[in-house]
Amino acid sequence: MNSLQAFILGVVEGLTEFLPVSSTGHLILASTLMGLQQTDTQKAFEVAIQLGSIMAVVFLYFERLKDIQLLKKLIVAFIPTGIIGFVLYKLIKSLFSPFVVVFTLVLGGIILIAIEYYHRNKEYSIKTIDQIDYKKAFLIGLFQSVSMVPGTSRSGATIIGGLLLGLNRKTAAEFSFLLAVPTMFVATFYDVYKNHSNFNVTDWNNLLIGFFTAFVFAILSIKFLLRFVSTHNFIPFGIYRIILGILYYFIVLR
Repeated sequence: MNSLQAFILGVVEGLTEFLPVSSTGHLILASTLMGLQQTDTQKAFEVAIQLGSIMAVVFLYFERLKDIQLLKKLIVAFIPTGIIGFVLYKLIKSLFSPFVVVFTLVLGGIILIAIEYYHRNKEYSIKTIDQIDYKKAFLIGLFQSVSMVPGTSRSGATIIGGLLLGLNRKTAAEFSFLLAVPTMFVATFYDVYKNHSNFNVTDWNNLLIGFFTAFVFAILSIKFLLRFVSTHNFIPFGIYRIILGILYYFIVLR
């Protein structure tokens, strides 16, 4: 991987991390298009640069993250993903392939459209993060654990879980942003720890490029999504997932 490729992957990560379209899936697809093999080092890079996106959340929600009650809810929500990710680490890594991503992109798009269609006239009872109780936080965390399959989308899974549990779109999106902080911090450091011996000087330089690029573009992505969901639903993202998955399959994989 060269610096330009690291920059491109940083842009992809930053733009897609908080949209319900799967940043990991996009990174795998983009890497494949650029001829980058899914080695252990490449997989670790794709996870590690997500830390740049997470720091964007810390930057934008720094004051909110001082709330002890909110932090407790985030920890409770993280528990399912933390346990499942630790136990099934090797199995999850074995799923990092374009074929898995294409399948989960399309399936996730169909589910997202179905959820929005089913809830098109629903009045959401939870309109602020403070109204989320510990039970709902844990259940949203269970939804998040499904997203360890690449292409599923962590934000997509948590947003769908939030909508089903009565959160309005803005609250579901913001809780998804915040839940990313403990989740991706742990995932990133664990992945780097497991693979740090595989990194050379160039790899570390590429990580820094990807990290800072993802940070900048994630800020833009978060602001865009919050504006978007104030007047729109998530159906366009579902349609995008389906089109991307089908096009990638027929143009690249066949």
